[in-house]
Amino acid sequence: MIRIFTLATALLLVLVCQTSAQTSGALRQKIQQIISTRNATVGVSIFGNKGNDTLSIQGDRHFPMQSVFKFHIALATLSQVDKGRLSLDQKIKIGKKDLLPGIYSPLRDKYPNGATLPMEEIIRYTVSQSDNVGCDALLRLLGGPQAVEKYLIRNGFKDISIKFNEEVMQNNWDLQFQNWTTPKAATNVLEDYYHNKKKLLSPSSYDFVWKAMRETEPGKNRLKGQLPEGTVVAHRPGSSGKNRTTGISAAVNDIGIVFLPNGEYFFISVFVTDSKEDLDTNERIIADISKAAWDYFNTQSN
Repeated sequence: MIRIFTLATALLLVLVCQTSAQTSGALRQKIQQIISTRNATVGVSIFGNKGNDTLSIQGDRHFPMQSVFKFHIALATLSQVDKGRLSLDQKIKIGKKDLLPGIYSPLRDKYPNGATLPMEEIIRYTVSQSDNVGCDALLRLLGGPQAVEKYLIRNGFKDISIKFNEEVMQNNWDLQFQNWTTPKAATNVLEDYYHNKKKLLSPSSYDFVWKAMRETEPGKNRLKGQLPEGTVVAHRPGSSGKNRTTGISAAVNDIGIVFLPNGEYFFISVFVTDSKEDLDTNERIIADISKAAWDYFNTQSN
């Protein structure tokens, strides 16, 4: 009797695994169809269904991060807050010399003559509004970009390189390629942050990042672009703009945590590089992939 039960159980597990593989294969096929019609290189990493479903397309390739790295910077900064080496209410001076012209900065627009601000406000500008002046202020405080890379390495994260700040990166097109991640690595950091597996942050710092990611304003046409209104998405996009000589976009990215109506969620990282498409099309690639994943996992959860 025990042998019969064991055999039946084994057969059931095989059938379940085959069904899951076929359905996951359908999602992969859908994403490949989306990518195949575009003149761009696309990397995708998705974890869902409580980790039972993973999907990777060019998941081990190096993609330039651009502002995606502001998520990693926030983790590194708040880890220092948790250790008592920094404080959210400590004052950071941003002088006029730090208000770099020609780079995106709502903070500079609000404080055109510079300001002394609590670090909490600078982090919010950096994460939620993708502020480049705030980003570089945090990197100076931490000891430079490689301090963030070392923080990630200490916590067991691989396949991420952070070498330059926004000022340097935006003044030399080629240097952005030295700030890279693989799609798999990006999703790994998201998952470890959300589950707090490695106790990366204290509860208060965790909540701070979560709120900032949920309130992120740029990139609304990417992961969130085609999802039902009201869908919760905590994300961090990044963009390079187009090369003036070649017309090629090096980075149109978005990584995030997407929630389903029943409260389940999935982690997704999409990186678009070497693209000859316009910005709307690049963002549509990300939105299409996100919607395909949302449809798949929503069906699985019902």
